[in-house]
Amino acid sequence: MRLGKSIIAVVFAVAAVAVLIVVGGGFKRTDPGQVAVVRDGGPLDDTGIRQVIPPGSGLTWVGLWSSLHSYPAQQRIYTITTDAKRASSSGVDEVTVPSADGVNLGIEGTLYFTLNLDTEMLKRFDDRYGTRTYLGQDGESRYAWDGDEGWNAFFIQSVRPVVYNALRTQIGAADCADLLSSCALVQPSTTRADPAGVDSNASITRAQDGINRLLERDLEQLLGGRFFTGLRFTLVRVTLPPEIQTAVNSAQVAQAGIAEAKAKASQADVEAETKIRQAEADAKASIALATGKAQANKKLQESYRKCRACVEIDKLKALPGGITVYAPGNSDVVVPSR
Repeated sequence: MRLGKSIIAVVFAVAAVAVLIVVGGGFKRTDPGQVAVVRDGGPLDDTGIRQVIPPGSGLTWVGLWSSLHSYPAQQRIYTITTDAKRASSSGVDEVTVPSADGVNLGIEGTLYFTLNLDTEMLKRFDDRYGTRTYLGQDGESRYAWDGDEGWNAFFIQSVRPVVYNALRTQIGAADCADLLSSCALVQPSTTRADPAGVDSNASITRAQDGINRLLERDLEQLLGGRFFTGLRFTLVRVTLPPEIQTAVNSAQVAQAGIAEAKAKASQADVEAETKIRQAEADAKASIALATGKAQANKKLQESYRKCRACVEIDKLKALPGGITVYAPGNSDVVVPSR
């Protein structure tokens, strides 16, 4: 009897634990960065949406055998880079877009967005995109709510094409030199010979604004609802293909050489002009001196004509010291010296 009672007690205990496990499985919670769509899945239930659990909720009764589709509730970031190493990581991509004049431009930028947490929108989103799988970069198929890998697989297949189209539309409408002023150095067109005359920052801002408008419109139309909010694409920079960048670098070096040569020529011109001005000044000074002497001599001659005695007086003054005899006009007179 005691053995039978013990067995019955054990059976009841196991059954109680099983009931607790089953019932406990009917309670779910979400992390602060997650929102969950609950779908019924009981033996007698359909697979319709039962409820939506907001981010950071406590234990919530969702029913037995229900499935929980958890999606990111916080802002997400999609990065575009020209760095192939970074592009291989999760949420980072590499994009090359041809410009209007056929130059393949590398795009670097970041798309910020948040899943629309409106309850009805979340239900529509789960109906459309939470009931099918997406092929990931590792070759595995996952649901959009199956962790970061599943979300990224969904984004790459459903959202990235829309982002690419917006980039191609806006970047492809501008010439290379409009977005990157240094491109004017190697562009065949003679109308863009001076990169200083190109305002690439204004062109990039216009392209960025156009991309944001297209994303806002196209994502809602193509995905079937306004499933994302806070859409903002920031175009960080535009890069040239390596071979064109090399040509630009060479052109910049050549321009620097030209500028240096012009600077040296200008300096030489300044020095030459200085020498010319100095020579002109010296010549003017010599002319002035000669003119002064000529004028003084002329005045002296005029005074001698008026005063003949003055001539003899000046001659006497001009005699060297030690003269004792002076006989002007007589060549036989010997003039001794002391």
